[in-house]
Formats: sequence, C-alpha cells, structure tokens
Amino acid sequence: MQVKKNPEVDLNRNRGLYFVIGLTIVLLVTLMGLEYKTYPTDTTIADMVMAVDDMKEDVPVTEAIKTPPPPPPPAAPEVIEVVEDTEEIEETIIESTETSQDAVVEEVIDVSDVEVGEEEEEISVPFAIIENVPIFPGCESASGNEERKSCFQQKIQEHINKEFTYPASALELGIKGRVFVTFVIDSKGNVGSIRMRGPDRTLEKEAQRIVATLPQMTPGKQRGKSVSVPYSIPINFVIQ
Repeated sequence: MQVKKNPEVDLNRNRGLYFVIGLTIVLLVTLMGLEYKTYPTDTTIADMVMAVDDMKEDVPVTEAIKTPPPPPPPAAPEVIEVVEDTEEIEETIIESTETSQDAVVEEVIDVSDVEVGEEEEEISVPFAIIENVPIFPGCESASGNEERKSCFQQKIQEHINKEFTYPASALELGIKGRVFVTFVIDSKGNVGSIRMRGPDRTLEKEAQRIVATLPQMTPGKQRGKSVSVPYSIPINFVIQ
C-alpha cells in the first residue's frame, strides 16, 4: 500500500529557502556584533580652589639703635704765634728749548741735486716661450735654446733623483701620490716662490725641500734683458 503525502504539508519542500533565510539572519547578527561600538562617557570633575587670605603678616618689632653724636671739633688756640720766614729759597730757572724763527736757517736744495732712482719692474716670461732659457750649471756648452731646454730638464730630473728621500712617516702609513711643484727662477738666477700641491702635507714638504736645494743658475733673458722664469714639474712618490 503506497502512502500518499500532501504536498502542502511537506516540510522538505522549502528547506533551501529556510536555510538561506537563517544563514542571512546569522550573518546579519554577526555583522552587527562586530560593528557595535561603545564610547566612554565623559565625566566632568569640578575642582574647587579655595583661596585663603594670607595677607595678614606679623611684622617683627624692631628696636631703634641710638647712635651717639660725634665729638665736637677741637677748639682753636687762643694765642696765635707768628713765625718769621727767614729761610731763603733759591728759584729754579727753566730755560725754553724752543727755537726762535730768526735762528732757523733755511737750506735751499737745488733740483739738480736730487737723484731719482728708477725701480725696475720684475718681468716674468713662461719657460716655453722665452728667448733664452735659464742655464742650469753644466749646460753652458749646449748650443741653441732647444738644446738648453733639454739639458735644463735633464739636470732638474737628475737633481730630483739625487736628493729624493721618501719620508719615513709617509712610508709607514703607505701614503703615495704625485706632488706638483711650481717655482720661479728670478732675474738673478735664484730659485724662489716655491708652491706645492699634493695628496699629503708630508709629501709636499719633501718636494719643497728638494726644489729648495737647486743651485743658482744663469737667469733667462728676453730681448737681452734678464727676466724671471716660472717652471713647474711633478714629483711622483711611489712605494715599491
């Protein structure tokens, strides 16, 4: 015998719809619970400041100190004795050191007696374009300006190699580099105006010492007149 069910009273007919409605309600309640916020209530506390009248002060009683009056000045003597001044005083006469106008002798100097000295201006000509380069001792036999330049540069290099000494402090610290030295050979053949530029002060001092020991040279000439000639050379400090 087959049992017949009424479709209107079947509980499984709308089971899916009921599940969706229930799930929606649960999610809505959960969301409201997560979004719910509470705020602390502001409590107003009124502080009362009590002003106390402390203006009344007990003034200490001070005692006046009585100072005795000063004693009266001594009275003048009744009899005044007059003493005669019998000692003679010698007057010191101070003579004036001023010279009167009559005693001044005017000395007239003739214009021809005045010697006017001409101050020679130091002319500087670069080493590359000077007509006659400075002659280093030992290059006197060189003929021509170009040969003298080559001899000059060779002697300078030989002098640096001879006088070169690596500073001990720079050697210990491993300091090395190139020092550019510029000096001037003046119109008398002396070396001066030494300037250095390098990586370390110790190397610069050694380069200055080497250049300062250069000998006196025959000065360079431009148009037959002795002139100053600047010259520059690099000195390499290499640790081997």
